[in-house]
Amino acid sequence: MTGLDDPDLVLRFWKPYDCLTAFTDRDGRQTLADHIDVPNVYPAGRLDRDSEGLLLLPRNKALRGDLTDATIGHPRTYLVHVEGIPSDDALYHLATGVDLKDGRTRPATAEFLAAEPALPPRPVPIRIRKSVPDSWIRLTLTEGKNRQVRRMTAAVGHPTLRLVRIAIGSITLEGLAPGQWDAITPEEKRELRDGLTGLRRAANRSGTGRRAPGRRSRR
Repeated sequence: MTGLDDPDLVLRFWKPYDCLTAFTDRDGRQTLADHIDVPNVYPAGRLDRDSEGLLLLPRNKALRGDLTDATIGHPRTYLVHVEGIPSDDALYHLATGVDLKDGRTRPATAEFLAAEPALPPRPVPIRIRKSVPDSWIRLTLTEGKNRQVRRMTAAVGHPTLRLVRIAIGSITLEGLAPGQWDAITPEEKRELRDGLTGLRRAANRSGTGRRAPGRRSRR
């Protein structure tokens, strides 16, 4: 079965600024329903209202669970506009772990970008202090604490001005614009599942993974 009736359908969506990661809101704010009219798909994880970028919306509940399972370390990559110019020491701390109120962050990948990335402008201008320089970094995390990226950059002295998620595992924003969605291809779906399977096996070998229901470890 193919198309929007596929029980294993996975949508990718560029969540725009000021959109909630939900299909309903009793206060009348912008939601996913303003952009997506496909039944029985639900976001795997979330982005804050003021964050932008990639969301995956699988129809398959098990896949949603795998994508949000914090124990397997599925990577998510962000472009982060920050105040100031991060030093090598700041980037090192982002990469090796930052102490937050809810614990130390896992090792990450943090890269300073010499040039501003090609992104659509945000509909609401970013408040930039003229007396303070600004820059961009690329950050890849394998966990999803609440507002983690913003708290990490603030902890090393560089508050986040704009945050755009550009990849979840092997799936990227390529070909989309803010507010647009499409269905990932069968090949992309296989690559996504293969990546999750590999991470699950590695986590189980290291003792950090969540075992599949009904399976018992052998001694």
